Amino acid sequence: IRNRLARDHEVANFADKITNQSERALHIYNNERDDWTREVQSLTAGDDPFEEFYKQLAGIKDFHRRNANEPVENLERAYKKPENGGPAGGFAGDITSMFTGEEAFGRFFDLTMLHEDFLNLPGVKLERKVTYLHYVDIFDKFGPPELTLKKDEHKMTDAYFSYVGSLADYLESFMRRSKPLENLDAIFHGFLEEFERAWEKGEVPGWESVPKHNGSGPKTQGTGTGIWCADCEKEFKNDNVYRAHLTGKKHIKAATEREAAAADSSTSPTGAPTSLKRLRERAVAEREHRVARLAASMQTVREDTRVNVERKSGMTDKERTAEIEAFYTEDTTMTNGPSNGGGGEGGDDDEEDGEKLYNPLKLPLSWDGKPIPFWLYKLHGLGVEFSCEICGNYVYMGRRAFDKHFSEQRHVYGLKCLGITQTGLFREITGIGEAERLWEKI
Repeated sequence: IRNRLARDHEVANFADKITNQSERALHIYNNERDDWTREVQSLTAGDDPFEEFYKQLAGIKDFHRRNANEPVENLERAYKKPENGGPAGGFAGDITSMFTGEEAFGRFFDLTMLHEDFLNLPGVKLERKVTYLHYVDIFDKFGPPELTLKKDEHKMTDAYFSYVGSLADYLESFMRRSKPLENLDAIFHGFLEEFERAWEKGEVPGWESVPKHNGSGPKTQGTGTGIWCADCEKEFKNDNVYRAHLTGKKHIKAATEREAAAADSSTSPTGAPTSLKRLRERAVAEREHRVARLAASMQTVREDTRVNVERKSGMTDKERTAEIEAFYTEDTTMTNGPSNGGGGEGGDDDEEDGEKLYNPLKLPLSWDGKPIPFWLYKLHGLGVEFSCEICGNYVYMGRRAFDKHFSEQRHVYGLKCLGITQTGLFREITGIGEAERLWEKI
């Protein structure tokens, strides 16, 4: 993964540099042709063409005399590989510092700090605390039943505005870091145009235009099974209860405030600008829309994050630390190759520096290079030998390896050498004579 990211970032940086240099050259060619024409005329208009030439040469020398220590970009070093004297991080930069350990080079989200900000939002009900695993599923849902924040009371606060902005910036940064070769500017511009069209039509979820009441509430929010009151932001299961609450003081007050806000946000016949409140609502809605679209475009990463969080919830801190170390060690080994692969002296030094393993019982080695526990050795019956004549008297240690070998290439090849084609019928048969007698009967 790290090699792929380094390659993609390097290609993206080269492409950006080529684009910038081409635009600069085109700008010079198109916008400074008049200067070039005047310079040619100045060299050819006088009696002595070298007079103007030496005058400009003197100006160049005078500039470098006054700026003797000005650094010059070393293009040769900039395009070299790190091992040949180029920049330390290569042309792609330091990939390791781009991602946190939780992100694993763009495989998972790291929403820990944003989850803390979400729990500290004013209005978030903490009777049932939202866990990190649940937050990964609902961080792009800004309406009921996932999020019960009221628009005027909670969503217009500075804390919520800062939280939604930080969430949108993180998702955008994550996509830029994990997908450097895609045309992300065009994608983000498409999200903005989509929001502009929906906002002009009043169809942004949670920020719709105020509808006129006709005795029956809209069924567009809440759980979707009841009747939603947009003024009170409350859902009713029964139509009679909804009709009765329309005459209540609380609903009348909420409807009045909502209609007043809609009147303030509407434009006047002379084309006066919208109110400051409506502009703030639009900014918050734009961030919510951006978060929802970014999350939808990275749905696979979210699913992988959920699986990773569930898996790590059953691990101890020691196991998590060992996993991270093994991940970075494996990635470094694949990137740089074996540390002492050049000769045999390095391997001898490692064996001398490393601790000598004490294994008098000749137990098999586990993934960490140490002998497995003796109880595990006995549990799997690894001390029991099973011989197979069809496999050339090969000895298998343990019942599990013996049962598995009947479907492996060695055993199948031995049966085919005896002229037996239906290998699935000869399970648990290890003798050549026994297998030939059974094949004759078949």
